[in-house]
Amino acid sequence: MGKLVILKLGGKIEQGFSVTLQIGEEGERPTSEINGKLPPATELLLLYGQWQAAYRRLDLRPRLEAPAAQVTNVSVLENCTNAAGKLLEHLNIWLNSESFRPVREKWLEKLTPQDEVRIILQTEDQRLQRLPWHLWDLIERYPKAELALGAPVYEQLQRPSATTEQATILAILGNSIGINTQADRTLLEQLPQAKLHFLVEPQRQDLTDQLWATDGWDILFFAGHSSSLANGDGCIAINPTEHLTIAQLKYGLKKAVERGLKIAIFNSCDGLGLAQALAELQIPQLIVMREPVPDRVAQAFLKYFLAAFADGQPFYLAVREARERLQGMEDQFPCATWLPIIYQNPAEAPPTWQSLCSAPAKPQLRPPKPELKWRTALLISLGITAVLLGLRHGGWLQSLELKTFDQLIQLRPDEAPDARLLVVTITEADVQAQNPDQRRGSLSDQTLDRLLQKIEQYQPRAIGLDVYRDFPVADKMTKLAYRLERNPHFIAVCKVSDSDSSNPGVPPPPEVPSERLGFSDVVVDDDGILRRHLLTLTPDPASPCTTPYAFSTQLAFRYLAVEGKLPQFTPEGNLQLGNTVLKRLRPHQGGYQQIDAWGNQILLNYRSYRSPQNFAPQVTLSEILAGQLRPDQVKDRIVLIGVTAQSFNDYWATPYSQGPQQKIPGVLIQAQMVSQLLSAVLDQRPLLGTWPLWGDILWIWSWSLLGSGLAVWGSHRSVRHLALAVSLAGGVLLTACWGLLIGGIWVPLVPSALALLAGSSSARAHRLSPTKLSQSLE
Repeated sequence: MGKLVILKLGGKIEQGFSVTLQIGEEGERPTSEINGKLPPATELLLLYGQWQAAYRRLDLRPRLEAPAAQVTNVSVLENCTNAAGKLLEHLNIWLNSESFRPVREKWLEKLTPQDEVRIILQTEDQRLQRLPWHLWDLIERYPKAELALGAPVYEQLQRPSATTEQATILAILGNSIGINTQADRTLLEQLPQAKLHFLVEPQRQDLTDQLWATDGWDILFFAGHSSSLANGDGCIAINPTEHLTIAQLKYGLKKAVERGLKIAIFNSCDGLGLAQALAELQIPQLIVMREPVPDRVAQAFLKYFLAAFADGQPFYLAVREARERLQGMEDQFPCATWLPIIYQNPAEAPPTWQSLCSAPAKPQLRPPKPELKWRTALLISLGITAVLLGLRHGGWLQSLELKTFDQLIQLRPDEAPDARLLVVTITEADVQAQNPDQRRGSLSDQTLDRLLQKIEQYQPRAIGLDVYRDFPVADKMTKLAYRLERNPHFIAVCKVSDSDSSNPGVPPPPEVPSERLGFSDVVVDDDGILRRHLLTLTPDPASPCTTPYAFSTQLAFRYLAVEGKLPQFTPEGNLQLGNTVLKRLRPHQGGYQQIDAWGNQILLNYRSYRSPQNFAPQVTLSEILAGQLRPDQVKDRIVLIGVTAQSFNDYWATPYSQGPQQKIPGVLIQAQMVSQLLSAVLDQRPLLGTWPLWGDILWIWSWSLLGSGLAVWGSHRSVRHLALAVSLAGGVLLTACWGLLIGGIWVPLVPSALALLAGSSSARAHRLSPTKLSQSLE
């Protein structure tokens, strides 16, 4: 097992440093620690500045291809070499200071030349990081040691383990002006067991998208131009026109780290600024070039490093071997061995190439489970379907199905308003404007008479008064009485009494004959929402309201009679208007499994234009009495008159309602029902219906079978892949149910979604808990 050495230097080079040395085994807590000091070393800064200036005067044209004999000015070469020698001499003198001796002696005591040693230097003084620490005479005694820089502040992140048999590499080949990035690509493509994705001079969005890739990357590689900025950030040229700082790639890099990024290699110039910015993102291992790097040096280092690392060398030793092999180029490129440097997150251990290329072995704590078979999945899907059908038949899913039905209804596209209707609303202001001594309920006889007179003159096909009048017309209002009794287009309402006498009903107006009466009764579900349309019923003979037809049905009859569409009943008892059969709702049909399907009910297919209240033209009572009614608003239309005043509490919840404030008045409910009948007969607008029982069974079973099939498909894939596939299937299911509902078919969404989830999870779980059934199928 190798050794880990952490050298912490606190302070600044002008004032000196406090030093802490920690030594321990790899992967364990330090077993030795000692403190020391280093004196101020401002002269080192001067010598480093002189060496840096001499190095950059070499005019090596960083990362440019050039003839082998690139530098011919001997004096320039000598100046750089001499400046390097002076810097190295003073560095070792400084590190031999008396105050630093205890640290040095502890090092020599605990480490042997045969040890494999990782050394991490932590300091906040970025100038100190630029010194050639690898040439410290103490490190050179240890042939298996390599030094890395480390940020003083760091943390360990939880990341997924390797799950593939190839190392995944995202290789960014940036701005290639004057750079032979093809050589870098060729070297990368020679790697064994590597899955490479190249981005050649990418746009910013393309680079960001790849950093966010779902499967993640093991290695991030960049070749191109880069530089360190004065603010401590780094900058890379991803194409000839775009230069990005690390801050501008922050979120993508963080996501890449979360998804498993282990190594980042920036084979580009002046990379310490890049390293310091990247270290804040907790990238485990970085390799950068501390100064401008010639193209040939960058390519040679990459070649040597990849060869050693892929051959099984530990990460640090592969870097050291590649760095030291650059010495053969120092006659043309002085100080080439000074350039590569590791920047390490101290909380992370460097990977090996082998660890990147294969998933970690999983201990076998018990005998392997039998593999999931297709026949087993089939039987599981049948069992799930049977259970869900039983729950559905018992009504356990009805509430959830109805709520889901409401959500799908709300997602349907808007429809054009129905111009065959006109709704006359009696508002709170309309009620209060009438003489209270004359008014009974919402309308006085005088107001009703004036209203009917103004409407009748424009020849509507039918007039429906959705206002209870269980009292006779006043004696002096003979004209009104005549209108109610003789107008063949006028329909009034009454209310049927319940058989248990809890609701005594409401009698009709005495003047209106029975053939022009319609009941106002509606069918409300247990959650208070009106989703059904009651067409006809058989009233109790003792009821004050004995008409068999609904108010909406009577109005539709009058309108359709003009079109030659007369009502009749099929042998099955369904109402038929023209060629349109209104199939009655039966018990245990679709999402309704626990209802009393008394009378002749169908589903109410609401029409909505931005809201279910705006589906038909409307005018207030006061506007009509003020002479604002036009002939074209009434001619050949059905006119419904009803109260919208809040004080009369005639409001109903619909599938569109999100609260009490979104209920709509009863007269608009009646108008919705009339519009449904007219649209179905004259416009072929679909009525809402369901499949027969066998259709629902096949639909639910097919999604259960799909879920089980996905589990078989995902049995050798990650849970994430299976979850993604199930999510996509769920999206298809939702879209299909929504589309079918637009076409008039209410298909089982909730049972199918449960079948999909249960099939995928139960079949998947079967591999963890085998049964006799699966064993019998082997």
